[in-house]
Amino acid sequence: MMSGLKSEERHFILKLAQSEAELLAAQRLRYRVFVTELGATGPSADHAQHREQDAFDAIYDHLILIDRRLDCDSLDHVVGVYRLLRSDVAQGVFYSAAEFDLSPLLASGRKLLELGRSCVDARYRGGVAMYLLWNGLADYVLKHRIEMLFGVASYHGTDPAAIAQSLSYLNRYHLAPRESRVSACPEHYQRLDLVPEARIDRMLAMAQTPPLIKAYLRLGGSIGDGAYIDHNFNTIDVCLLMDTARMSERHKRAYTRRSGQKQVVET
Repeated sequence: MMSGLKSEERHFILKLAQSEAELLAAQRLRYRVFVTELGATGPSADHAQHREQDAFDAIYDHLILIDRRLDCDSLDHVVGVYRLLRSDVAQGVFYSAAEFDLSPLLASGRKLLELGRSCVDARYRGGVAMYLLWNGLADYVLKHRIEMLFGVASYHGTDPAAIAQSLSYLNRYHLAPRESRVSACPEHYQRLDLVPEARIDRMLAMAQTPPLIKAYLRLGGSIGDGAYIDHNFNTIDVCLLMDTARMSERHKRAYTRRSGQKQVVET
């Protein structure tokens, strides 16, 4: 539980999923967002139970945001989720490895955290939900002394030309340092430099960039080389990276900011 919350935040519980029912509720939220809303298909979409799931779920931590005003028996009370996997648990096996060559990260010897399946119920976007999830994520990172965060971040749709300005802008101004620069797998590599530097329109590029990617960039995040077109999820994926040692003090304060309360993430 969280104390000292603003009135609009008192309705929420932030925790790691601890039961099969809580995991199922998280998977049902993922189904509503990724399958129903965004059109994902493929083996991870369980239409019979209305859940989006895969074999990785068993080894990940699932940071969930619960609206306690909703009926937990309906399994639709989870309204925000982050899927988290630490390198000391993963033993070199990450979801992102199916799309990106993670060799630079795996060889670094640093404490890694893979982020994925981040989503918020459509009714809760623009409110405190993402803020609470980010504060919970910050607590998790601090507790486990994470040095590098990474994970797949997605653009809706599979046409690179529709987001050429954004991809080109990120490639030109937010490419990760070479020592940590992962690359999209060769067989699915989609180049990012689609627009010549002189023709990059920053305002248009930002308009094409999803809010979550922009948020990571504001915190000092960067991207890997190339993109992966995921037809099952109807997305174009880039790999986002955030080196906690390279974050400026301003970024660290923003990332670990509290609204006067101690966020408790149960483990």
